Amino acid sequence: MIRPGRLRKLCRERGSYALETAVLAPVLIAVLGLMIAFGRITDAEGAVDAAAHAAARAASLQRDPAAAQQAAQDSAVRSLDNDSVTCRTSHVSLDTAGFGTGVGEAAAVTAAIACTAELSDIGLPGLPGTKTITASWTSPLDTYRARP
Repeated sequence: MIRPGRLRKLCRERGSYALETAVLAPVLIAVLGLMIAFGRITDAEGAVDAAAHAAARAASLQRDPAAAQQAAQDSAVRSLDNDSVTCRTSHVSLDTAGFGTGVGEAAAVTAAIACTAELSDIGLPGLPGTKTITASWTSPLDTYRARP
């Protein structure tokens, strides 16, 4: 049995849940959208870093700068595809100055990758449509292998 004082209190609170939902729903949706955006950016940063590592490693196994550039490009594209990261634009640059050093001298190649990730499909106001993510990695060349 409901006491009369409790009944009056319940009548005064009628509709408050609908009002709270109407006020909080857009805020919760915006927070969820930001979580998705930050998650995608973090995932893309990890994938671009892994692609830079793979590109530098593939380039360091080659014997000349031209083959190193092609191996780095192919390896970076393959790595990004395997991680399901789609870049609106991507660029792989390779520092092959290490191939010019003599045998017996320490040398390395550095791969740098820039990937422009798409964020416009999230649809939050104020969120940029794209974000450029960059990463670089250096891999040593075999000190005693012949170079061109």
